[in-house]
Amino acid sequence: MTRPSPPSLTYVPLGEHLRRRLPQLFIGLALYGFSLSLMVRASLGVNPWSVLNEGLEHHTSLSFGTITGAVGVLALLLWIPLKQRPTFGTVANIVVLACTSDLGLLLIPEHLAFPARVGLLVGGVFLNGLSVAVYVGARFGPGPRDGLMTGASAATGLSIRLIRTLIEITVLGAGRLLGGSVGVGTVLYALAVGPTTQFFMPWFAYRSAAERAATVARSARATRTAPVKA
Repeated sequence: MTRPSPPSLTYVPLGEHLRRRLPQLFIGLALYGFSLSLMVRASLGVNPWSVLNEGLEHHTSLSFGTITGAVGVLALLLWIPLKQRPTFGTVANIVVLACTSDLGLLLIPEHLAFPARVGLLVGGVFLNGLSVAVYVGARFGPGPRDGLMTGASAATGLSIRLIRTLIEITVLGAGRLLGGSVGVGTVLYALAVGPTTQFFMPWFAYRSAAERAATVARSARATRTAPVKA
């Protein structure tokens, strides 16, 4: 079975097909927050932004989820000089991730046996990649961290890949200095989350009405111009 090709993932106006897109956005964000909890409880290393969140948690009385939200707000403030504008999806990202990551940490016990922790790590990385495809595919706009990446790329003229790498390295280094956990999970996340997201994106990326109409028109043209077999 051939997977559908993904459409553009640019912002789609808020009012278009909300009955599908809105639940998809919140489900994806909730799964993302829960995936962070799985990786934290695995205690085998987390993604770079969670390394920073863990490091800050060691120096404050705030919960992991609260710090996740606060860091999201800080990233959002950095949009101002980059002339980026937040969307509904940007705000939802901050709020839902803060709540669901804390909820996951309440539900998942600490100090599990090593095989269980390995299972949490693998499951967390897989779920994270899937959840990114789900919430990004709803096309409500970028989260605060993704918008920082795209805004910096547009402002500097550097590639998104280079900007993303620089941001991740900076965040990882700061988090490590603050005491955040770096380990095999950090490496696994870096290697696996991108391919996992790319694999699932074609199924979850919403196609706007204009894109669907364009697809139908192209198919009709291709049918009319196809050679007739003798």
